[in-house]
Amino acid sequence: MTGDKMQSSRFELKYVISEVEARRIREYVRRFLDMDEYCVGKPDFSYPVHSLYLDSEQMLTYWDTINGNKNRYKLRIRYYSDEPDTPVFLEIKRRMNNCIKKQRAAVRRESVRAVLAGQLLPARSLLSGNPKHLVAMQNFCRLVQEIQARPRVHVAYLREAYLPRTDNAARLTMDRQVRSESDPTARLGTQMRNPLQVWGDAVVLELKFTDRFPNWFRDLVQRFNLRQCGAAKYADGVALLNGYLPDHQRMPRPNPDLRWPLAKNRANGEPRNGESHSGARLNGSINTRELAASTAEPAGKSVQEES
Repeated sequence: MTGDKMQSSRFELKYVISEVEARRIREYVRRFLDMDEYCVGKPDFSYPVHSLYLDSEQMLTYWDTINGNKNRYKLRIRYYSDEPDTPVFLEIKRRMNNCIKKQRAAVRRESVRAVLAGQLLPARSLLSGNPKHLVAMQNFCRLVQEIQARPRVHVAYLREAYLPRTDNAARLTMDRQVRSESDPTARLGTQMRNPLQVWGDAVVLELKFTDRFPNWFRDLVQRFNLRQCGAAKYADGVALLNGYLPDHQRMPRPNPDLRWPLAKNRANGEPRNGESHSGARLNGSINTRELAASTAEPAGKSVQEES
């Protein structure tokens, strides 16, 4: 795909729904949007998405999310295949008040080691001649150097996406089987060895729009009685990996009907009976060294812009 279809600045609303609701919404949304070409013919009309999140030793970007800081960012390396000739994408996702801003650069897979070593990549590392990609790559490398970011967590899921027919004003995605595991070695593989399923069988619905909230989005929310919430894949995955139930602004409560995971005490494997991450924040017990300790090794999408 050669055109730039990424919504570089947008608003996002998230909802955690059941599979039954997701199938009903699928039928509804097809009246307004077209299915992403990469979903056509796939199981559940979904393609796999993999992201390697980078963070500082103090987990700066993670704590910014947990504490609800208004202006924050995440650094991630996104990929869709582990084939050596497929691209990877250096992404900065910023939240500025209620607005989401994204920068994204498609680079050669072999360039990732240089980025993680704190080097500024040359322009020849890019797979696109779009000047926006050059700016995004430079900004990504600068932020990695500023906070001394290193690989922390691999997040993967299956995405069902719907795109506008004529403009870029509104998109809808549904993410299933959201999984998280520690990955301090930047394997950039698609096989996960010991992942945790962050929200059980729940589906994360996202409504994305660039300007005005579309009338049909409003009708969809009302028709299916949706309740907006938080669903931060990286932050909630980190909390669960450290044995805590995710707990941040607008996080939905655990739902046993969706096989929501119980947080475990790493010492004895017992559920913590509602102990949440807010307790971890108070006593500083999130163990960033433990998160970075795993070194186990595991056994394409084209240069595109993401939904």
